Amino acid sequence: MGYHHIALAARDMKAIHRFYEEVIGFNLVKVEIGPSPEGGWAKHFFYRMEDDSKFIAFWEIHDVPGVDTEFETNISKAAGLPDHINHLSFDVSDISELQRRKDQWIEAGYDVLEIDHNWCHSIYTKDPNDNLVEFCLTTGRFTESDRDFALAQLNTEEPDYSKPPKSTQLHPGKGKPKKKTG
Repeated sequence: MGYHHIALAARDMKAIHRFYEEVIGFNLVKVEIGPSPEGGWAKHFFYRMEDDSKFIAFWEIHDVPGVDTEFETNISKAAGLPDHINHLSFDVSDISELQRRKDQWIEAGYDVLEIDHNWCHSIYTKDPNDNLVEFCLTTGRFTESDRDFALAQLNTEEPDYSKPPKSTQLHPGKGKPKKKTG
């Protein structure tokens, strides 16, 4: 079982659309528009990630009482946490897709942090909402000892630290993120 969709608020839907459709390649397939229960109204945009059961969605809200138009869209900052804590991670099927995604981001002007975590390989950048976005490829297998260790960590106040990442590399984007007009 997977999730159907993640929904986040956005202040700049045009920038969100450029990033998630034009840079990442998810397709905008549906919008729901209507009144908000609190007052005002909203648009709820759905981007297909791989099939018609997995989406990322964004809310564009209008005239909702008590909502500042400059609300925080970074989910970690809104919670008072460092950027890397709350983030969006999407899977890839193999290393060539991970490389293709990295190249897309760099070509579109986004800096990319690449980390080999020893059991998965990830690339990260920031979306127009200032949220950390990741593509991740699982490269290891999980063992019973991995599970036993994870269960033991639920109750310890003196944890054994994990092995540091195998490699970390920052790839600068080519110029500024490209913006289309019109």
